[in-house]
Amino acid sequence: MTDTATPAGTPDSPRASWWRETLAGVSEASMNLPAVVGNSRIAAMPAVTGLYTALFPLVVFACVGSSRHLVVAADSATAAILASGLAPFAPPASAHYIELVAATTVMAAASLLIARLFRLGFLADFLSVTVLVGFLSGVGVQVAIAMLHDMLRLPQTSNASLSQLRDALMQAPQAHGPSAALAGGTVVLLLLAGRYAPRVPAGLLLVIGGIVAEAQFGLSARGIETIGPVAGGLPRPVLPLVSWKDALAIGPVAASCVFVVIAQSAATARAYAQRFHETLDEDADLLGLACANAAAAFSGAFIVNGSPTKTSVALRAGARSQRAQIVFALVTALVLLFATAPLHFIPRAVLAGIVFVIGLDMIDLRSLLAIRRESPGECALALVTAAVVVGVGVQQGVLVAIMLSLFRHVRHSYRPHTAVLVPRGPHLGYEAMSCRPGTDTAPGLIIYRFGADLFYANCDRFEADLTSLIASAPHPVRAVVVDAGAITDLDYSAAVMLRELVTRLRDSGILLYFGRVSVWLRADMQRHRILPVLGDEALYDALHVAIAAAETSLRSRT
Repeated sequence: MTDTATPAGTPDSPRASWWRETLAGVSEASMNLPAVVGNSRIAAMPAVTGLYTALFPLVVFACVGSSRHLVVAADSATAAILASGLAPFAPPASAHYIELVAATTVMAAASLLIARLFRLGFLADFLSVTVLVGFLSGVGVQVAIAMLHDMLRLPQTSNASLSQLRDALMQAPQAHGPSAALAGGTVVLLLLAGRYAPRVPAGLLLVIGGIVAEAQFGLSARGIETIGPVAGGLPRPVLPLVSWKDALAIGPVAASCVFVVIAQSAATARAYAQRFHETLDEDADLLGLACANAAAAFSGAFIVNGSPTKTSVALRAGARSQRAQIVFALVTALVLLFATAPLHFIPRAVLAGIVFVIGLDMIDLRSLLAIRRESPGECALALVTAAVVVGVGVQQGVLVAIMLSLFRHVRHSYRPHTAVLVPRGPHLGYEAMSCRPGTDTAPGLIIYRFGADLFYANCDRFEADLTSLIASAPHPVRAVVVDAGAITDLDYSAAVMLRELVTRLRDSGILLYFGRVSVWLRADMQRHRILPVLGDEALYDALHVAIAAAETSLRSRT
């Protein structure tokens, strides 16, 4: 990879670049390693599998992917989908559950590879930013609720978020005081560090502090549970094998993860590519994500994703290329080889507090408020998506997010903006007025603007608008001009409607013209034998033609 310029705009020397990326990778690892261990808790997987996601998958994407900044490792959103989607088929953390997770990861990798072969990166565009904010916020709420039982050392009796919240509130008087105090202190310190010292690896310091406190003061003797033994050494190759019945059952879970991986990774990679004015090859990123998930599946990890939080941490640490991720992976390997024994003594309350804050970070209140200020309707869609994730499940939330994104687009196309153009004054051009009965452009002339492509769902509105405008015009209409600047496509149903409308208006002595016709619309109209077509002339030229035609028609009739 070529070196990028520093933010100040001064290019680094190769030695300075390598040194900066090395320091950034070490700093990034210190802040992200507790998070990946926490993500394994969200996925209901052994703690060591979280470390595995920051090893081979990280290196594979760094070598294959296009984005210079995207960090591909364990992620809260996909971890939550795995936990909620697979819990009905096997007890969490059981041997069969781990097999199902590995098989789901293989299916996700295969789906991402297929998406790359068929260039399906555009699927990310079907998750709008609005509903993606709502989806991730809902996942954040779900993750935070799921950690309450570990923070308070209460029994977990349900996999549903609302049931977990209800049980936590009802059982709060039976909470274990020392565990709750330790978890609460962890949350407060992390929030303060994030606010006033974002570069400090607060999560790592709290983990180390918890290990030291367990060793010195015997926290477990006071009822504070630890996460238990963590396997050491590098991961061994595994071959996920499940029955056809299980494969069919977990297919929807893998599909949900794939949509989130594509959308979230693409959105994050695009954001940072634009920030640093870099080019991005989304197909290469799809291949990188497919290979990274394959590496995760065959090394005993779980689904990896382009994580916005970990990418943000990497940028704050000073990373400007994937070299920092290679260093991150090397640090992870050293931890696996030489430092897993102390991880046994991490208090569950501390880890739950870290994951709780990860969930809170996913609740993007700032973006939700910004959406509400600019578009209350879209904010409502985001909140509905979040509510479905929390109330029903993450997997269903993915489907709702996609459906709402498509609904928003289809709704605009089904009910596009329409207007009648009226003159502002002599030589001042025209302005758009709302399309209501009794409005015309000039005596005998209506200029009608339609704000979307014409297709089977909205062509009736096009016809109804023109019919109503003609019938209610204050003067007999001699010519109608359609401003077709926003119309680039015409399907068969719309073409049938237009042919019948042209004939009916012509029989009534009304001439129908089209202005600002694009090359695509002209081709469609010629194919469907719809005439006349004005071509690519400016709308004002079309107006002169229409007015002259109306005057000629009027003189011939009188």
